[in-house]
Amino acid sequence: MGHDPVGASSPRGAGTAPRGADRVIDAEHPDIRAFAERAVAGTTTDRERISRLFTAVRDGIRYDPYQLSYDPQDYVASNVVSRGATYCIPKAVLLTAAARSLGIPARLGFSDVKNHLQSPKLAERMRTDVFVFHGYSELYFQGAWRKATPAFNAELCERFGVPPLSFDGSADALLHPFAADGSAYMEYIRDRGVYTDLPLGMILEAFARAYPGFGTDPLTVDDPAFSA
Repeated sequence: MGHDPVGASSPRGAGTAPRGADRVIDAEHPDIRAFAERAVAGTTTDRERISRLFTAVRDGIRYDPYQLSYDPQDYVASNVVSRGATYCIPKAVLLTAAARSLGIPARLGFSDVKNHLQSPKLAERMRTDVFVFHGYSELYFQGAWRKATPAFNAELCERFGVPPLSFDGSADALLHPFAADGSAYMEYIRDRGVYTDLPLGMILEAFARAYPGFGTDPLTVDDPAFSA
């Protein structure tokens, strides 16, 4: 199974977009199909389906950056779907798998971002405000790839004073550059490319360099910013 990024010269039509399942983005798994079908029940348009699916991932699984894991099983979409909390990459994997299960072409994208509203405890643990390989999904709809970031649930956004993202396939849904009070929030500083499957080895190597010990030690952090 390759992890080559989809380059700018790659075909981008719907006919070449990734639709199938693989070992991480296991779109054909019964739990993924059930999750997606519940999310879109009662919808009548593709735009509604995309919106409901995005919201189900955004709010159905709470964002918790302390869930960063070096266990490959924690990134398999059918395992992510039953978790109460995780961070951006597994949530993007789940959205990508769920979209594919409904026949919507989808893939993964990554960027390095600078988070200006990081909690003090998280900043202490990570020792930086740069999040490498922030994960999002790209869905192919109406002739274009659209970026969708399902990471931050609505409750967390309210806590940090930023509006939650919404997405219906009509435009990109990326993290906001500013909070509601005008202060700096999220800054995209490096594009890491788009992939048909999760390049987990490369991501974990980058994490080990950027955040020594984070995600590998047994320390439990009580951080009200990310609690349930």
